[in-house]
Amino acid sequence: MEALKKYFDRLNIPCDKTQYSQFKEYMDLLLCMNRSINLTAIKERDEFILKHYVDSSIIYNLAEYGAAENILDLGTGGGFPGIPLAILSPEKKFMLADSLSKRLKIVLEISKKIGLCNIEVVHGRAEDLGNAPDYREKFDLCVSRAVANLSVLSEYCLPFVRQYGYFIAYKSGEFSEELKGAEKAIKVLKGELSHVKTFNIEGNARSLVIIEKTGKTPKGYPRQAGKPNKSPIK
Repeated sequence: MEALKKYFDRLNIPCDKTQYSQFKEYMDLLLCMNRSINLTAIKERDEFILKHYVDSSIIYNLAEYGAAENILDLGTGGGFPGIPLAILSPEKKFMLADSLSKRLKIVLEISKKIGLCNIEVVHGRAEDLGNAPDYREKFDLCVSRAVANLSVLSEYCLPFVRQYGYFIAYKSGEFSEELKGAEKAIKVLKGELSHVKTFNIEGNARSLVIIEKTGKTPKGYPRQAGKPNKSPIK
């Protein structure tokens, strides 16, 4: 995992031999299982390391991440960013949520094989889970790399975050108009833009949009399944 070590050294992310071994084993097992079920479109290992492992881990040195004890990864897919963060932070607890149960089953199975003890998974749609008492406003931090408009992502994610916790969205490219368009949604859902942290990884801009939860999300949000995506709060 020399390539990963090079990136982590550059980003000042600590990682020991055992953790590098876990990263390698997770990638090996995931790519093997990927032959039978779609877990990732990225199959070339160097690209996997950069676009899944490094990209997921750029949050590591943020104060908001450091202070969080329990973290929700919404729309985890093949386990990103949740699994890389769980490897790097064995002292934290992670809940990985996704709408496809087969993917979650494999992610959990692989995480156990590599020795992760700080992972749980939950199957369901964000609109349903966000209204469930077991999950609503229970997390210090919610993260998501899901490809969705920030207004929609805010409605999905902010209901899970406790007051004074944070929602962090991973974004790429130019998103200033998207951010401006999400201002009302963030306010309605009782969030407030804290700041944006931008990284340059191999010539590609990657940004973390950091939103603080300032109050309790009003009842009725997230709206019923399909509504947030079809009619974003504007």
